[in-house]
Amino acid sequence: MRTPRTIAVVAHQRKTLGGGLDELRRLLTGRDIEKLLWYEVPKSRKAPKKVRKALREGADLLVVWGGDGMVQRTLDVLAQEKGGSRIPVAIMPAGTGNLLAGNLGIPTDLAKAVDIAFTGERRRYDLGRLGGEHFAVMAGVGFDGAMIKDADGALKDRLGKLAYVWTGLRHVNGEAPHATIRVDGADWFDGEASCVLIGNVGTITGGIHAFDDAVPDDGWLDVGVATAQNALQWARALGTMAVSRSDHSPFVRTTRARRIDVTLASKLEYELDGGARAKTKRFTAEIVPAAVRICVPGEVS
Repeated sequence: MRTPRTIAVVAHQRKTLGGGLDELRRLLTGRDIEKLLWYEVPKSRKAPKKVRKALREGADLLVVWGGDGMVQRTLDVLAQEKGGSRIPVAIMPAGTGNLLAGNLGIPTDLAKAVDIAFTGERRRYDLGRLGGEHFAVMAGVGFDGAMIKDADGALKDRLGKLAYVWTGLRHVNGEAPHATIRVDGADWFDGEASCVLIGNVGTITGGIHAFDDAVPDDGWLDVGVATAQNALQWARALGTMAVSRSDHSPFVRTTRARRIDVTLASKLEYELDGGARAKTKRFTAEIVPAAVRICVPGEVS
């Protein structure tokens, strides 16, 4: 594998890992590279502009420092920009959840993550697309979207994954909206749903293994709907997920599709890869096969 000559770092200033950004710079410059482009942003929504600049500057490796929000914003740009899908992405998992990194086996060890950037396998992975944005982990609405919104910001910084549990308990007794879901053009679900999740990987918010058969490079999205409406029913559903398959719970249904159309009786906030978005009554999620290249553990074939 050719050593990348121009490396671009796009980093969330508030996120930490190992010895921080100073250590990252030291580890990168210790490699045989010619040019290091360095961009820091105060919020993940500022990242797309820097990613586009890195592409214009000719980066042949993009290093993303931050959590799932930073990764989602970065991959979204690469999937949309001409030639962006050819640029490999190395994830430095400096966020709270680091769901994509965890699902791909990228460790929260800075030196090891940097080593994967240079010596790991560069594999193509699918993305989902919803509302004009791409996502790598999941999209959700209902219970999940509400708890993501409330767990944003300072609470996640203080409590980490426990923030999702804390805020989730505040939403479990809410009224479940009526949802109609079609998968690949066929009717699939029609009823009350406290949560609708669309996943590209198996492990989601709070470390819950929601989709037992999900693979991020199989050309499919997994979709699940939860009908649990109170704390007891959610406890039963989550307990089943912990010891068995999620679809063994009477409060969970799952399947897979290339296109999922969801219609809700009332507007609800949705989320993409842990970031809250606007309220909506209707949305469509589609698979985008082999949309990006990501550096992961393993030898190059």
